[in-house]
Amino acid sequence: MTELRWVHDMIRRDLGVVERLADRVAAGLPADEVRAGLRSLAAQGPLWQLKINCLRYCRFVHGHHGLESSMLFPALRRGNPALGPVIDRLEADHRRVSGLLDEVEAAAGGLGGPDEPAVRGRLVAALKGLAAELLPHLEYEEENISATLATLTGLPG
Repeated sequence: MTELRWVHDMIRRDLGVVERLADRVAAGLPADEVRAGLRSLAAQGPLWQLKINCLRYCRFVHGHHGLESSMLFPALRRGNPALGPVIDRLEADHRRVSGLLDEVEAAAGGLGGPDEPAVRGRLVAALKGLAAELLPHLEYEEENISATLATLTGLPG
């Protein structure tokens, strides 16, 4: 549980940094300053991929959720069958978050192109949508699986 919260806290912190950067992007922040802002995340923790672009952040969250869905959730279902509805909700959340991550990825990929003002707005909207879905998901997950997770032994990795 400590490791899960550690990863979730990194996701929360870096999403906040990226959201603030997105607001500045929408206000016309030059591309060089956008890149510098993303590079600054490298000094803040393991999500150093963000120094390159939002795509790397999206891949990190996709990967984290993929591991939860393939390894953690089946173990939780075996360890506490009563968690079935909670795991079902978390898996549904993962599908929604995946679509939102794809939106962020697509918008970030358009930065620096001919439709720059529109792309900036799309990126801001995509990041705000991601935050609105992802942050409650992280909290719900922590609140609902902590007790069972603490009892599990022999988890892979």
